[in-house]
Formats: sequence, C-alpha cells, structure tokens
Amino acid sequence: MKTTEHTEDIAYTYIVECRDGTFYTGWTNHLEERVESHNKGKGAKYTRSRLPVKLVYYETYASKKEAMKREYEIKRLTRKDKLALIGNSLHKG
Repeated sequence: MKTTEHTEDIAYTYIVECRDGTFYTGWTNHLEERVESHNKGKGAKYTRSRLPVKLVYYETYASKKEAMKREYEIKRLTRKDKLALIGNSLHKG
C-alpha cells in the first residue's frame, strides 16, 4: 500500500495482521516505514516473533494525540469488533 502523505503533521493509527492471525495496533507518522520496520524485526516486541505482518487497516489523523487516543480505543475492541472494523474499511491494506 502506498501512502502519498508523508508529513509530520499526519498521524496514522493502524492494524497489522501477524503471521499467526493475531492483530497488532499502533500509531505512527510514517505508515509505510513503520510496517517495513515491523517486518525487519525492529517494530514492536509483540510482532517480532510473529513475522511477517501485513497492513490490514489504517486511519489518518491531524495529530499524534488523536492517533494515540484511537489506538487505545481499538486495542480495547474485541477481535470480532476489529474484524468488523477492518471489513467495513475503505483503508484496507
């Protein structure tokens, strides 16, 4: 997935699917680089043993604060709710 926006003013909340079918949710200012970082084993500790990961969902925000708030909200969702969110999204990986 290519994202044309690449500025510190844009923040993303994202979900990647790990090799074992689990989801990891995070936030970043540089979406493509962050997914690459995960796949190089330099991302979150959670994803390191579950490589490769695939971007399956993202949302765009105007600030880090908003993206982090949404990350927290998504992390509290059930797997069923995350699957529904991903399934209904225009921003699928």
